[in-house]
Amino acid sequence: MKQTIRFTALAATALAGTIHAHPAAAQDCGTAGTITVAEMTWLSAATLAHVAQKIMASGYGCDAQLVPGDTVPTATSMLTRSEPTVAPELWVSTVQAQWDQMQEKGNVYKASDIFSGGGQDGLWVPDYVLEQNPGLKTIEDLAANWQIFEDNQSPGKGRLYNGPPGWASEVIITNYYKALGLGDTFELFSPGSGENLKASIARAVAQGEPWVGYYWGPSDVVGKYKLVRLGMPESDREKFTCLTDANCADPQVTGWAAGEVAVAVVSDLKEQAPAVADFLSKMQVPNDEISEVLAWGDDNGATPEEVAVHFLKDYESIWTAWVPAEVAEKVKAGL
Repeated sequence: MKQTIRFTALAATALAGTIHAHPAAAQDCGTAGTITVAEMTWLSAATLAHVAQKIMASGYGCDAQLVPGDTVPTATSMLTRSEPTVAPELWVSTVQAQWDQMQEKGNVYKASDIFSGGGQDGLWVPDYVLEQNPGLKTIEDLAANWQIFEDNQSPGKGRLYNGPPGWASEVIITNYYKALGLGDTFELFSPGSGENLKASIARAVAQGEPWVGYYWGPSDVVGKYKLVRLGMPESDREKFTCLTDANCADPQVTGWAAGEVAVAVVSDLKEQAPAVADFLSKMQVPNDEISEVLAWGDDNGATPEEVAVHFLKDYESIWTAWVPAEVAEKVKAGL
């Protein structure tokens, strides 16, 4: 991947020739050349990448291009090569070591927290489960309420869905299972894959049956199936660190801290395109609303670009707060 945050003499000549035709666009994107935006492999991150790209291209006149991305390779590339320019949904807690190195090096910064409520992991139930069972509010209430989730295949025990094999959540939920003392009342069930986990929720909700297990938000699943995260105590860093270790000797109950999910930006952009950097500093979506948007995408089999357009058309009150009015009008005109 070539270095793209640059402004060569050739680009300067080309820009000078277009200033008369597009003075505002040229000024708004400053001296930035091509701005690359990481399009991650899951729906929320891919959608937000398209949203950022469209706002930069239509609203600021930037040469904004999407590039393939995923959490670890994108973080590594941003650290070592300052590429891509923007990662609108970088789960910092997943790549903490690389992120710490970026902060020390100073070549990448957090423009904003993309989710107003942070990334939310934990144990979730459909909303009707809580409505029907007022005694169930927190993860610590599970042991006394196992009958709600009794498994026909394992009478006398409830079923608790773990994260799929290979996911970090599998280790964490296994340790929560031990810490909560659920061995006598729940079977810890492995779904085998992320798709199977999602399908188990869809089946339960379609039949109005109880379900409890691991998931994360914001996501299309949380929005579509109206999942509610069970309450947790305050998060203790030392206790939670142990929960992330498969060899944790003494798992203890603690909260699952909100995940830090950054709009990560290469530092040079602040000087090259200050107006764009200002927009990125305000880019943030409410968890519930973005889950609704993603659920719409799942229901309609929409591509990330189609979901982004739906967001820009139907959720103007959110994104128009990120940009000046004249920029917002250009974005609307470009849809």
